[in-house]
Amino acid sequence: MNTPATRLQQLLAFYEDDPTDAFTIYALATEYRAQEPERAWEYYQKLLSEHPDYVGTYYHAGKLLEQFGKKDEAEKVYRTGLTVARKAGQQHAASELLQALNSCLGLDYEDD
Repeated sequence: MNTPATRLQQLLAFYEDDPTDAFTIYALATEYRAQEPERAWEYYQKLLSEHPDYVGTYYHAGKLLEQFGKKDEAEKVYRTGLTVARKAGQQHAASELLQALNSCLGLDYEDD
């Protein structure tokens, strides 16, 4: 009896078939993010360099950089993502990136 492939195994097979597919690279980064953040970062870097218009990358890549304690790098990623999202007309993504940027900069306070 064959054991069904795990999601990660399926994604790795898709990646092997087409290592340039942005969605597969993003899915791999997402899959690795919790358990192997360094490996996730490798996939985010690939997206940032090879697929700079893939808007979904920026929020999660920035959050991972913050997790690594690299706030300056995270800020740059958020700012770039904000520009990319606005150019793409993705206002919801732009709003989330702006919120993440403000949080990264310590500007996410609320008035009492």
